[in-house]
Amino acid sequence: MEMEYIDLYTLQSRLKLGLEDLFPEKLWVRAEIASVSVKANGHCYLDLSQNDSGGISARAKAVIWRSRYYQLNQFFVAATGSSLQAGMSVLVRVQVTYSELYGLTLVIDDLDPQFTLGEQELEKRRTIARLEAEGLLGRQKSLEPAALPYALAVVTARDAAGYGDFHRHLHGNEYGFVFRTDLFEATMQGPTAPESIVDAIDRIESSDTRYDAILIMRGGGSVLDLACFDDYGLCWRIAQCPVPVYTAIGHDRDHHVADMVAYSYVKTPTALADLFLDCYMAEDERISAFSTRLRLAFLNKVNALASRVDLLEARIKAADPRAILKRGYLLAADARGRVLKSASAAAPGDRISLLFSDGTLDCEVKSRR
Repeated sequence: MEMEYIDLYTLQSRLKLGLEDLFPEKLWVRAEIASVSVKANGHCYLDLSQNDSGGISARAKAVIWRSRYYQLNQFFVAATGSSLQAGMSVLVRVQVTYSELYGLTLVIDDLDPQFTLGEQELEKRRTIARLEAEGLLGRQKSLEPAALPYALAVVTARDAAGYGDFHRHLHGNEYGFVFRTDLFEATMQGPTAPESIVDAIDRIESSDTRYDAILIMRGGGSVLDLACFDDYGLCWRIAQCPVPVYTAIGHDRDHHVADMVAYSYVKTPTALADLFLDCYMAEDERISAFSTRLRLAFLNKVNALASRVDLLEARIKAADPRAILKRGYLLAADARGRVLKSASAAAPGDRISLLFSDGTLDCEVKSRR
């Protein structure tokens, strides 16, 4: 008994006809970029996927031919500040094609960058709402920072321009303040950045060094480049950290969830260096003020004592008998040198001395009246 069969090419040809008849027109499709690769020939190949709570629920190959890729990429970069990257949610217009040799492929000829930006904003809002519901948005704010932070753990990429600016500004300060800064390297953009930064925080907490602060910094970037700082897992880890976390992501036009959950944030790494320098400058000024107040208090005490000495000296001088004698008075004393305070203290025939300011007269009492 012969079995009925068809060859593979026939099957693939029928699938091709069926699919292309089913989707003759171009379609707008929402998906997430699982991977993207631009080949030397100029074609851009993508893996598109859809995820749900159970993981990946759909996957398809897609391509942007060289004739369209340059134009579409420039359009996307102008709107978002970033090229197409893995992890992005995209809305693309596709033509469904099927090849007997390569299978199903979605040919992309247009995309909507505003959708990608909108999806990112929606995800950011969901992250904020979740952290707020869990009571984590203000958790870091309740920590007590060191009055003079010295040991600083820095989370960034070693070759990041912002890190170099921070290091030069902090350690080259004109006041001679000294800090310890230890670098914990991490990826600072893209889909792997949140996990990499979380790993760096874990390494800091398990270190033998007790750090006064954790500094997460980056030298700016596009909206989508910095989207990793709105990641729920990263922001949850920052909020739960027992060490004050400071962020300096370097974006002047936006405020990220990582900034919101951190103990404090500034816009640039240089501004972050200034924040710690200001702590030391304020303490230095406070000590200088105490020194000035102490010196003034000491001088005031000395001056008060000097004034008291001058007053006592004046009183002593005023009570000096010689001062009284200079005013025309005289002092009478008996033969033994005792001061005569009354005329009755001497009798006729007694020898007495009369002391003037310029000398003494030895006398004999002739009579007493």
